[in-house]
Amino acid sequence: MRLAVAQIITGADLAANLELIRDYATRAKAAGAELVVFPEAAMRAFGNSLKDIAEPLDGPWAAAVRSIAQELDITVVAGMFTPGDGGRVRNTLLVTGPGVETAYDKIHLFDAFGFAESDTVDAGTAPVTFEVNGTTFGLATCYDVRFPALFTANAKAGAQVNIVCASWGAGEGKAEQWDLLVRARALDSTTFVVACGQGDPASVGIASAGKAPTGVGHSAVISPVGAALVALGGEPELAVVDIDPAVIAEVRGQLPVLANARTF
Repeated sequence: MRLAVAQIITGADLAANLELIRDYATRAKAAGAELVVFPEAAMRAFGNSLKDIAEPLDGPWAAAVRSIAQELDITVVAGMFTPGDGGRVRNTLLVTGPGVETAYDKIHLFDAFGFAESDTVDAGTAPVTFEVNGTTFGLATCYDVRFPALFTANAKAGAQVNIVCASWGAGEGKAEQWDLLVRARALDSTTFVVACGQGDPASVGIASAGKAPTGVGHSAVISPVGAALVALGGEPELAVVDIDPAVIAEVRGQLPVLANARTF
């Protein structure tokens, strides 16, 4: 399967962000990709109001992404915001394309480093997998990458590839943690990990949005034995990679961590 990782940098303007999705999805399709992954907060970057733009999965922004996917005949994964309970939003990954329509709400909320995402975001409750042309994918968002159980749950549900979309926060050692975590989750679950983050705004001269997690780049595609097949820097970039899901059975035959795991 050929897939693409679209490391973009979004802003406050929903229409401009849609044009980024159209541009990168068009380039991914031209390169032969069947699926293109965009980062968390593709709808609107963090550091801007989210409650006022959150909309249901049948709303105009999601419909526009759906139209792009249908027009190009490609599956798109993109981060958006949907209405939650108690005036909060849900941090949602929209998946749409030929014969594919699903969504995942971020389960693990970033109540860490003195920040409480749960104040404004309503947590999801269940893992989600989907299939494209015989390959099964699991979904995760940003802070989820610190929780191996989600990735192994997706693998046990049939996922050969785990997608994690992020808008990673900057800070000392954070890029190194991201690299370590995406590799570890591939090894935990013996899946490919497609890790797509927002690019680093500083790489294109965009001023910092305070403490908002606006991205550090370093998107990657990791093999089920932890090797980087793609490793990007901080700037916006489209990466296209071929993966062979048949490798998963071979790796799990040699390294059966899912079968050997015990519950305590």
